[in-house]
Amino acid sequence: MLHKIRVSEVGKYVGQEITLHGWLYNKRSSGKLHFLQLRDGSGIIQCVMFKGDVSPEQFELGDKVTQESSIIVTGTVREDKRSPLGFELGVKNLEVVQMAKDYPISPKEHGPDFLMQNRHLWLRSARQTAILRVRDEIIFAIREYLHNNGFILSDSPILTPAACEGTSTLFETDYFGEKAFLSQSGQLYGEASAMALGKTYCFGPTFRAEKSKTRHLTEFWMVEPEVAYNDLDDNMDLAEDFIKHIVAQVLKNRAADLKTLERDTSKLQATVEKKFPRIDYTDAIEILHKKGNDTPWGGDIGGDEETLLGEDYDTPIMIHRYPTAIKAFYMKRDPKNPKVVLAVDVIGPEGAGEIIGGSEREADYDALLTRIKEQGLDPEGYSWYLDLRKYGSVPHAGFGMGIERMVRWVCGLQHVRETIPFARMMDKIHP
Repeated sequence: MLHKIRVSEVGKYVGQEITLHGWLYNKRSSGKLHFLQLRDGSGIIQCVMFKGDVSPEQFELGDKVTQESSIIVTGTVREDKRSPLGFELGVKNLEVVQMAKDYPISPKEHGPDFLMQNRHLWLRSARQTAILRVRDEIIFAIREYLHNNGFILSDSPILTPAACEGTSTLFETDYFGEKAFLSQSGQLYGEASAMALGKTYCFGPTFRAEKSKTRHLTEFWMVEPEVAYNDLDDNMDLAEDFIKHIVAQVLKNRAADLKTLERDTSKLQATVEKKFPRIDYTDAIEILHKKGNDTPWGGDIGGDEETLLGEDYDTPIMIHRYPTAIKAFYMKRDPKNPKVVLAVDVIGPEGAGEIIGGSEREADYDALLTRIKEQGLDPEGYSWYLDLRKYGSVPHAGFGMGIERMVRWVCGLQHVRETIPFARMMDKIHP
């Protein structure tokens, strides 16, 4: 297959005649000139059609072509310092593949409900394609980091027989007459893989039946590294290094997209350069009290509390050693203080909220069985998971990073619904 030149590559062809394939993003006319903005997913370039350079039929076609019509444009690449791209195309020929009629998303302002109803078309906007390119960079950086640091991908199943993160947010389905659930997390299976591979990760869609119309997605993507013989401190070191690598790669490779999003990158740069503060949960509660928040010791730290805790820092912060009573059964209790578990949440700055949640896992069979029973779960459903503590159990730790939360923070977005091509929420399953 012959290579087709993309907008992002036009700088290699200054002074040369090339052909671009794409869609008409926008246009304006001025007497003997049509300014056609062609987009192809890699960028947008202005194509200048001068009446004297084309036939009358071509010039008329340039006048008639409509927003989001699919087009093929041939012309000469010229430098243009006024253009965000730095180049423009002097049109020699325009071909319309399909003339779009009455495209619903015009350049005027539209409300979020309208845009979400037309998400399949809204994706074409410059802002949304910039977000998707940043998302792609984040995912590539994740896989690059893990691959280069000896982690082996081991995918966890989507259909599972038991809960990982509590039974109240499960999507239930029939599995040939047996009850099954859409996975909340691949972690439990990741632990089994870590006992085989040492350093492993799973990466895929996860599902939570969160009854929220604003803050949560019901379907989201999560990457979950798991490492045998790691403790809580190792886990925090890994999470920090992981985030630094991802952010550095986005700053390096997606600067133009961050500029499109009008993202202030100063705090992203600080994330790469500075050590993340590590704050004990008990100290975090005292900080909240000083800030006028009355969350008691033992209470969960929610979105409002996370924002308060993060507002004094320009990097993510790590809150560790949460109360045992509010955390999952698989988290190891602190031997020095059984009232807390060896868990950590990484809270992003700028109101980003939790971007990583993890812990050292309970490696003792009897202690794990007790925790399962304490939380009212059926040990039979976790028999295979308990086996991991009977046959060569070792200390181990891991965490989960929500891709959409990471994208929201890095892009500086107000809502998580923009971070994924097609958001699934309590009130949103179309398109």
